[in-house]
Parts: sequence; structure tokens; C-alpha cells
Amino acid sequence: MAEGGCDVHRFDPSIKLSHVQEGQHLWYHRLAINWRDPNPAISIHKVHSRIKTLSTILNEFGHWKIDVLKVDLESAECKVLENLLLEETTEQIGQLVLEIHLHWPGFEVNGDDNSVVWYWYSLLKELECKDFRLFYSYKELSKPQMFLRKIMLNASSCYTLSWVNAKWT
Repeated sequence: MAEGGCDVHRFDPSIKLSHVQEGQHLWYHRLAINWRDPNPAISIHKVHSRIKTLSTILNEFGHWKIDVLKVDLESAECKVLENLLLEETTEQIGQLVLEIHLHWPGFEVNGDDNSVVWYWYSLLKELECKDFRLFYSYKELSKPQMFLRKIMLNASSCYTLSWVNAKWT
């Protein structure tokens, strides 16, 4: 995408430098998108914070629109999606590509299996209510066939779901 002239920002909290520009349109940032900002009352969070909400990152970078947001958060995706919906950041996204992991409920997602599935479903339904339309899904067959820590044939613990914002301008 960067080679095609699109500005691409990649977030990875493990890189050494806080911001690296590699080419005219590609940046790496020592940050991770999270469902909450660090607690400013905890002094270590102020100095060493490498996690922020997407809306905070957008405000800090002065960006108001994201053409394509690709998210792979290793089981934090549901909480981040919830945050995007609650903060109405979804309105700033043209396409959303989300890798979801279903082998366990995810960070800070609690309850019995029915409650967890209802939570996931309600997030996806809310995304649909925000005029996002699913246009592509992919089941990762190389991943274990697990769902909520249970072996389940013909399932995968990892799916890629892609939506387009029907109201995108």
C-alpha cells in the first residue's frame, strides 16, 4: 500500500525507536492500539506507555480518517472493537479488517460461553448498525480447531473478517 502512494502507519510496541520512517509513505510506531489509555495516575504509565486507544492516536497524529484499518491484536480485538464503537471512532474508518481469535474469550471478557458469544455477537451487530457491511471472511485452517477452549471440528480459532463502511465518503 505504501508503494502505491498510501500513507501507512504500523504500530508495534516492541520496536526500539518510538517512530521510524521507512520510505516516503511508511512509518513504524512503538505503540499498540488498546481499548483503554494508560492510567495517568500511575507514574510508570506516563513515561513508558506504549498503548493507547485509536482515537487518542488519531488525535495525537492529527489524522481524521483511516481508509483501511487492519487489526490483529491476539485476543484483544473484541475490547478494541467495543472501544471503537463506544468512542464512535468507526465513523472515521473506511474499511476494517479484523483478525479475530476465538480459542478463548479474550482480555477482560468474562462469563459463561453463552454470555461471551452474546457479547461478541452484539459487537458485530453494532458494527452492522453503524453501516459496516461484511464483504470478506477467511477461516485460518492452519490454526487449531478450537472455540472457547473446546475442540470443534470444521471450525478455526482464527478468522479474518473484512467490512466496508457504507457511509464512507
